[in-house]
Amino acid sequence: MIKKAVYAGTFDPFTNGHDDILKRALNIFDEVTVLIAVSPSKVPLFSAADRLKMLEEHFSDESKVKVDSWSGLLVDYAKKNKIDTIIRGLRPTGDFEVEFQMASMNNKLYPEIETVFLMTEGQNYYISSSLVKEVYRHDGDVSEFVPKVINNWLSKAEV
Repeated sequence: MIKKAVYAGTFDPFTNGHDDILKRALNIFDEVTVLIAVSPSKVPLFSAADRLKMLEEHFSDESKVKVDSWSGLLVDYAKKNKIDTIIRGLRPTGDFEVEFQMASMNNKLYPEIETVFLMTEGQNYYISSSLVKEVYRHDGDVSEFVPKVINNWLSKAEV
């Protein structure tokens, strides 16, 4: 039986911290779906379609990674796709309380789902999509915070 997991987020943009969590998740699972969460309350830098394209490009050589997008509840996506594990990354910046609450709600909505928390590596713990966007919007160099493919997309984006 294939061990499948889903790693969901807005990924706007996908950072080296996200990449680190995903690569370590691939050591545990046979297949990981990177799921772009579409949130109507957020104003993203990139459209969901563009985020999907850039992540498909970034993971084009990784057969164990699937990329998709979803605008509903994560647990509904997991049920629909027969995925029973959610991957979440934790930084030492107060993530645990919010993530624990979210994992508990997901488990209440879908008792078969498990959440696996992976700690962000030291060199990435301070990186967040929000901070990357802030630096980017002020014309700062974000190349050391995002994978090369994502940086290429950022260099072409209009803010």
